Amino acid sequence: MHPSTIQILSFFSFAHLPEGALRNTSQRFHDLANELAVSLPDSPEKTVMLRKLLEAKDCAVRSCLIPPKV
Repeated sequence: MHPSTIQILSFFSFAHLPEGALRNTSQRFHDLANELAVSLPDSPEKTVMLRKLLEAKDCAVRSCLIPPKV
């Protein structure tokens, strides 16, 4: 695996998050990122895909922090 792929995968860690929605949401992106990193050939597009998936993960995790409207 290319070093840039390995580096970006480190940002998909989730064990440090509290149990519940934050961890569960982050873990789903972690699993997908690792599955794609293994199954796709190394290329600049793979790195861009992982970066955009990381951005999506960040947004999804932040959405878990917004309290529901009553």
